[in-house]
Amino acid sequence: MTPCRPGTDGKEEFLNRELFERIERRIDGYRQAMIDLQVALSAIPALAPENGGDGEHLKAVVLAEFLGKKGFADIRRFPAPDGRVSSGARPNIVAVLPAGSSTADTTWILTHTDVVPPGDASLWDTDPYKVHVADDRIYGRGVEDNQQDLVASLFAATAFLDEGIKPPRNIGLAFVADEETSSRWGLAYLLSHPQNPFRKTDLIVVPDGGNEEGSLIEIAEKSILWLRVHTRGKQCHASRPSQGRNAFAAAAHLIVKLDRLPGLFPLRDPLFEPSESTFEATKKEANVPNINTIPGDDIFHLDCRVLPAYPLQDVLAAVRSIADEVEAERGVTIDLLPVQMGQAPEPTSPEATVVKALRSAVGEVYGVEARVGGIGGGTVAAYFRREGYPAAVWSKLSTTAHQPNEYCLIENMLGNAKVFARLFLQEDGSNP
Repeated sequence: MTPCRPGTDGKEEFLNRELFERIERRIDGYRQAMIDLQVALSAIPALAPENGGDGEHLKAVVLAEFLGKKGFADIRRFPAPDGRVSSGARPNIVAVLPAGSSTADTTWILTHTDVVPPGDASLWDTDPYKVHVADDRIYGRGVEDNQQDLVASLFAATAFLDEGIKPPRNIGLAFVADEETSSRWGLAYLLSHPQNPFRKTDLIVVPDGGNEEGSLIEIAEKSILWLRVHTRGKQCHASRPSQGRNAFAAAAHLIVKLDRLPGLFPLRDPLFEPSESTFEATKKEANVPNINTIPGDDIFHLDCRVLPAYPLQDVLAAVRSIADEVEAERGVTIDLLPVQMGQAPEPTSPEATVVKALRSAVGEVYGVEARVGGIGGGTVAAYFRREGYPAAVWSKLSTTAHQPNEYCLIENMLGNAKVFARLFLQEDGSNP
C-alpha cells in the first residue's frame, strides 16, 4: 500500500494532492454502490423499543457483512445488553484501518444506525422503507439521518483500501445504536466500556448536524430537558362536568401558562441558532377513546432546549411552580417526570485540532469557509464532550431529518465522502 510520505520541509504531509485526486475519482465511481447500500439499509426498520421497534441488529448484520467483504480486517463489536429486543443486545460496531506509520491516534467518523418512525404514512409519497431515487435525490426514512454520512464514511475509507493507500493516522469508523432515544445502549455504553476505543488525542467527527451549505461546524449544544407531564383529575360523563375534574383541560391551561418560560430564561447567545432557549409542548398521549367522557387522566410532553448558562434544575423548578398554580386552580394533581435531562457540557474549542482539520477539508472539497456555531438539537457529540473529548459535528445536508419524504442529495453523499477522505489524509488540523 502507498503510504503518505513526509513533505520536503521535513514535516509529515497531511494532504498529498495526487493521492487525494485518486481517492476523489474512486469515490465518484462508487455512486451506484452507495445508492445500493442506502436501499439495503433503509429496508430495515431499525427502530428502538421506545419507538415500537426491535432495535438495530439486522441493520448491523448488513453493515458487518459489507465491512468484511470490503476487506476491513479490524472489526470489533460492542453489544450492549438489552432484554427488550429479540437479539438480546443493541449492536455497536467499530472498524479501524491502520495507519502507514506507528501512530496510536485515529481520525474517527461516528454515525448511528437507528432511525425514527416514519410518522403519518399518508404524508409520504412512497413507502418510507423502500428507497425511491428521483432528481438526484434518495428518498426514504433514515437516508439522511444518518445513512447519508454512514454510507459516505464507509466508502471514504473503502477508497483507501481499493487504492492501496495507507493514511497518516488510523481511520476509525464507529456505528452506534440508540442515538434517537437516549444513547444509553450506544455511545454512552462504548465510552464506559473497559475497551473504549476512543482516545482524547483522536480527531472525532460526528456528521449528524450541519446546514445546506456545509459551512457550519457545530462545537456546542444546548442543554436538553424532556418532561413527561401527567395530569390526574376525575373522569365523569361529559354532560355532568361538575362531577369530575377535566385533566385534559387542566393540561391545556398548563401549556398556555408555560408560555412564561421564555421570559423567565431570557438570555440570548449568538453562538447558537436559535439564540434563545426554547420550550415546546410536543407529544400528546391518548386519553379517553370517546367524545362524551371527560378525561380524568392526561399526558403530554415538553421539549426544552436551554442555553448552557441556565441550570436545568432551575428550569424544572420553574415548571413545577407553574404546575402548582394549575393544581390549585383546577383541582388536579400534576406529576413531572424527566424523560431526558442533560446539562450541556463545555463546548469544543474553536481552536481544537479537529475543528481546524474540518475547516481545511470542507474548504478543499466544497470551497466554503466553515464557521463554528452551536445548535439546539442534541447529538452524541455531547457525550464525548462531557468526557473531555473535543468532538466536532459537521455535515452538508438537506435538513430533512424526521420529516415525511426525508431525502438526501446524492451529491452531498459523494461530497461528504470526499471531505472525510480529506480528513483521513491529514496528519493534523494545520492548513497544507
